[in-house]
Amino acid sequence: MKLYTKAGACSLSPHIVLRETGLDFTLVNVDLKSHKTEKGEDYLTINAKGQVPALQLNDGSVLTEGQAIVQYLADLKPDRHLLEAVGSMTRYQTLEWLSYISSELHKGFTPLFRADTPEAMKPQCRTQLEHKFRYVDSQLQGKSWLVGQHFTVADAYLFTVLRWGHAMKLNLAALTSLEAWRQRVAQRPAVIAALQAEGLS
Repeated sequence: MKLYTKAGACSLSPHIVLRETGLDFTLVNVDLKSHKTEKGEDYLTINAKGQVPALQLNDGSVLTEGQAIVQYLADLKPDRHLLEAVGSMTRYQTLEWLSYISSELHKGFTPLFRADTPEAMKPQCRTQLEHKFRYVDSQLQGKSWLVGQHFTVADAYLFTVLRWGHAMKLNLAALTSLEAWRQRVAQRPAVIAALQAEGLS
């Protein structure tokens, strides 16, 4: 398999999940401005959306959208407990978190990343994100992971998005449960390896 990524982007989430599964894969970096891969390929022929991540399977088919990719990967290795079996309430709670992180946190950063966002809008965006991270912090109180007894695909995604919060200097200092969780995730060998491979550590 090939995972098409950009260092530090949302593709870090499936990158971490791939390393957690132990599956063989090749990491391919993409320049999102030129839409060229590190080998000079036209990335738009691989993913017409022009975004990362994209996962190219061994048969040549391509799966896009981080939430879909991490579910696919987790289901390949059910013994890793990255996403519990169909019918398990824990599975649907994990999917609930994936949805929340995608719609409420991930997309909330978009205006802060765009150069054409009016400066007057940015404080409101930051305030909204801080409010939502406070909610996450409240849900992590007394827990090791977001859902159940295991690190899941939702933890990988939240870790990726939380890194942006620190990069954007959001006011998260009082969120002690969130910080303790972040430290647990950061100590996982798969996470350390993914960060090193992307030049982020």
